[in-house]
Amino acid sequence: MKKIATDKAPAAIGPYSQGFIVNGLVFTSGQIALNPATGEVVGDTIEEQAEQCCKNISALLEAAGVAFENVIKTTCFLADMKDFAAFNAVYAKYFVSKPARSCVAVRELPKQLLCEIEAIAVES
Repeated sequence: MKKIATDKAPAAIGPYSQGFIVNGLVFTSGQIALNPATGEVVGDTIEEQAEQCCKNISALLEAAGVAFENVIKTTCFLADMKDFAAFNAVYAKYFVSKPARSCVAVRELPKQLLCEIEAIAVES
């Protein structure tokens, strides 16, 4: 196992790692809309927060040496399913290879955020 660690994505806000590479698979922890430099929430809208989540996923993928095209599965968490269409519009700009995905509404996310994304990718 190799731990993924980068200052280009938010540091863990709990007892977990940013991600791991295991047997050719890259597992990222869920990414929320935090600025990696400040740890502050980015944006008030689902679009702004989804954009930051994707940027944070990008930083973790880059640290693991893979790209969005290597992502094979995502799990997306929304605080409100009414945001589904707006979230998808941002998500589709990044995950152009259309990986397998689960998207669920949850009661609450850390820091009262609107969305969270985690990803599994395969090394090239």
